[in-house]
Amino acid sequence: MGDSSVGGPLLWPADEPWPMCAEPNHYKPLAAPVGPEPIAMVPVVQLYARDVPALAFPAGTDLLQILWCPLIHEEEPYAANPRLHWRSTALTTAGALTEEPPRPHVTDEEFVPRPCTVSPTPAVEYPNWDLPDELDELLGERFDDFEIEHGYSYHEVATTQQSKVGGYPAWMQTPRWPRCAGCDTRMEHLLSVTATEPGMGRRLPLDDRDPLQDPAATPSWQAEADTAAVATFGHHMCMGDMGGMYFFVCRTCPGTPYTHRYDCC
Repeated sequence: MGDSSVGGPLLWPADEPWPMCAEPNHYKPLAAPVGPEPIAMVPVVQLYARDVPALAFPAGTDLLQILWCPLIHEEEPYAANPRLHWRSTALTTAGALTEEPPRPHVTDEEFVPRPCTVSPTPAVEYPNWDLPDELDELLGERFDDFEIEHGYSYHEVATTQQSKVGGYPAWMQTPRWPRCAGCDTRMEHLLSVTATEPGMGRRLPLDDRDPLQDPAATPSWQAEADTAAVATFGHHMCMGDMGGMYFFVCRTCPGTPYTHRYDCC
């Protein structure tokens, strides 16, 4: 419970009910109907401020937790119906749940993460499909030269196509940035949970700091991976067809409102 994790146990208040999904239309594909009883949500993300110093936490909090429903829904929010919590570690620890939380009696395994701790890797990102059309056109020749030189297109390496905090969503489909219902401003991308983890053919973005340190060094995104080691990494969720869940917040309105988007190939 004291680790930042994906799919791991959460530091949960004993006096707070465990989130349940009571949506009437959630289901597991090609399986019997789920039934009317609510489904216990599963832990997806737990992040302590000490492990993600670049993430801005609301005042008085230093712990972020996300849970979601491990079934498919007919409409938006599709496969999540998530719950997001900002907490104080000190206050939560003082009255933490000590027994096992409820477990869902049925799940779609594609949306149940394998418990694993996290090892954050800083990366510089650039807009991918969010790049304005006029800028994309202006930089077209540079992108062509980049692909000739490196063997990858700009759009393959500009944005991290892995689970991450901050940066830009690695949209599979047309970008769908949400606007805050309270102030009508475009919401900030908080984090992404995506199926494209290490070993699945996706790369970190080009790290343009490497040549400054060692011009002869192989960029991290070109390095060959140890296949056996990579198999032990990641949450092992497929999330539909290599899907991604993108979480957004509004830092202006009280309570830090949040929402999410989902897409897949």
